[in-house]
Amino acid sequence: MKPVRVTTLLWMLLLVLGLGAAWKGSPEEASFYYGTFPLGFSWGVGSSAYQTEGAWDQDGKGPSIWDVFTHSGKGKVLGNETADVACDGYYKVQEDIILLRELHVNHYRFSLSWPRLLPTGVRAEQVNKKGIQFYSDLIDALLSSNITPIVTLHHWDLPQLLQVKYGGWQNVSMANYFRDYANLCFEAFGDRVKHWITFSDPQAMAEKGYETGHHAPGLKLRGTGLYKAAHHIIKAHAQAWHSYNTTWRSKQQGLVGISLNCDWGEPVDISNPKDIEAAERYLQFCLGWFANPIYAGDYPQVMKDYIGRKSAEQGLEMSRLPVFSLQEKSYIKGTSDFLGLGHFTTRYIMERKNPSRQGPSYQNDRDLIELVDPNWPDLGSKWLYSVPWGFRRLLNFAQTQYGDPPIYVMENGASQKFHCTQLCDEWRIQYLKGYINEMLKAIKDGANIKGYTSWSLLDKFEWEKGYSDRYGFYYVEFNDRNKPRYPKASVQYYKKIIIANGFPNPREVESWYLKALETCSINNQRLAAEPLLSHMQMVTEIVVPTVCSLCVLITAVLLMLLLRRQS
Repeated sequence: MKPVRVTTLLWMLLLVLGLGAAWKGSPEEASFYYGTFPLGFSWGVGSSAYQTEGAWDQDGKGPSIWDVFTHSGKGKVLGNETADVACDGYYKVQEDIILLRELHVNHYRFSLSWPRLLPTGVRAEQVNKKGIQFYSDLIDALLSSNITPIVTLHHWDLPQLLQVKYGGWQNVSMANYFRDYANLCFEAFGDRVKHWITFSDPQAMAEKGYETGHHAPGLKLRGTGLYKAAHHIIKAHAQAWHSYNTTWRSKQQGLVGISLNCDWGEPVDISNPKDIEAAERYLQFCLGWFANPIYAGDYPQVMKDYIGRKSAEQGLEMSRLPVFSLQEKSYIKGTSDFLGLGHFTTRYIMERKNPSRQGPSYQNDRDLIELVDPNWPDLGSKWLYSVPWGFRRLLNFAQTQYGDPPIYVMENGASQKFHCTQLCDEWRIQYLKGYINEMLKAIKDGANIKGYTSWSLLDKFEWEKGYSDRYGFYYVEFNDRNKPRYPKASVQYYKKIIIANGFPNPREVESWYLKALETCSINNQRLAAEPLLSHMQMVTEIVVPTVCSLCVLITAVLLMLLLRRQS
């Protein structure tokens, strides 16, 4: 369900009803906080294998569900784009390491491609040694540049053969196959990797893959498929954590967690108990869906109540939300050494009763409606608005809700929807400044935040949106076969935050902004000259060799004629 952007007319209606005042009085960024982050705070950027690597069928890699999904040519992806080449990251490791060093990051978050390592998805069947070597070399290159690898085991690109044979995450056997895959990774890379993420944003993986069908594998199992997929993902996470805990932790001394994405939900009317309950329900159906089993042993009670009641009203004997056994609850509880959080934006939440007769669905189960304030900065994407204060609230919520866990922010960033080759991304600088400052305030509130990963290093393939959304610090020219990277203004700004470990004083922070815009103007000139340089390169690579060949041929013919005349 897309959030409703409130029009001026509706805004006036809310004012008449007395709700607009409550809404308008919601907390804005009261004041900018100048200060620094704790010593040892880790700054980084992120990416994922499928979105950046390309080389989709090279060096023994097997097909993933996303390869099949994008190759179907049925309009599932904007422009029928694929990630067959993407950023060509498989062949540009050293080049991208230079970019990371330029940013001065402490860590780099990336994901491993399950089908690149295990072409069929099953360890007992085949291990791709070239895939092992590729990631081993990447990890070594990062460490030699003093950059800590934070490695995600699964970022949505399930091996296609597991989908075909077993139905993917609809089948509980995936938990065993994932455990075997995780063990291979721990064995091959765990001597050097000390931060592991089992799954990245499993909520989107389940909802978009098995409910709406907007993502691979494209199934529309309304009101059932996503809950079953999530159930098996949680079990798979727990198995991987226990495997590390019993077999590898004593030798490798690493950490294993999960990364969960969630927007903040703010009640439209903070004096209305129903809106307050709806906002809480929004968070539990989003973050609590996965975090509660891991930290408390079971699904949030509100999910069990609402889905159970709706299921009964729809004539079902059992709830559509699966049930953990007592043994499973005990096994799953406590299976995280840190909480990874992804966050991008905020929603206002109102209660709305959805009749059960509409049929089973995740949206129907929640009994709420999402709204956005027309005054929030619109970054050009239909869902992403800049609302920094929601970030602080989500961090504090997670801190208190799950017992003061160490938190790593694993995804936070802004996209631009429109095709834009300008590198002066002032709006991204403002987004970074606001959100990172709210994170600093959350630390001052007492949240135990260990690190921050800005999303993302490069512009890349953005799932069903193809290449239309650009999240990168570095602009990638996808129309050029070499996929050149160009730094945006935000590179200079983020680098200054990292070096200063925060925001020292107003004068210095303002100077960062001005310097970043100066630099991007120069880079824009380089980018504008690129078509001419590419044309010259084409002339060099194609025309010059052709002319040379013709010259050689003409010389040979003349020589033959000369020899004949002499004879």
